[in-house]
Amino acid sequence: MDADAKKKAAALAALDYVEDGMTVGVGTGSTVNHFIAALAERRHHIASAVSSSEASTRLLREAGIEVRSLNDTGDLSLYVDGADESTRHLALIKGGGGALTREKIVAAASRKFVCIVDDSKLVDVLGRFPLPVEVIPMARSLVARKLAALGGQPVLRQGFKTDNGNEILDVHNLRITDPTALEAQIGLLTGVVEVGLFARRGADVLVVAGDAGVKTLKR
Repeated sequence: MDADAKKKAAALAALDYVEDGMTVGVGTGSTVNHFIAALAERRHHIASAVSSSEASTRLLREAGIEVRSLNDTGDLSLYVDGADESTRHLALIKGGGGALTREKIVAAASRKFVCIVDDSKLVDVLGRFPLPVEVIPMARSLVARKLAALGGQPVLRQGFKTDNGNEILDVHNLRITDPTALEAQIGLLTGVVEVGLFARRGADVLVVAGDAGVKTLKR
């Protein structure tokens, strides 16, 4: 299977976790776009969706799915999202699409987080994919110096603003052997809005699509 076919296979497998009457938390990215397309076929069986980005909100509404605010729904039963990298322990790097803060909020509000990826995203150690860090614009240089002191090489994502109006520093050359500790350390830096490490609240289920089919890893 090519990469796009693998993404679609993972997305279709996530439908097994969608129950009738649910309000479904929906993430952002190319794999999630396949999930939204599949969810459209079941739109009359679900109550609504909570979206982690303006891009996903547009796709959900175009599919005829009602999008509600997390403030109105309360806690969710299910959140489905992709990842840029995942370990077999279900710690993730997310934020390649720049929606990491809202994604982390929806994940925190959800009882089950199902992460859908193709097998190229499965790694032994996180960090090959640059770690996204959302920052308040005036703190960009301050945070960049702190990230450099941690051993990373922060690079401003040029011409990009998050849905929250902030900037992204993509941190290269990290080898993240303790993602939970690094998530906490970067998250405490003044000026950081959120870091794209999902380790303290990682995935509960990882759906991985490869040439041999779809396999599932659970926490």
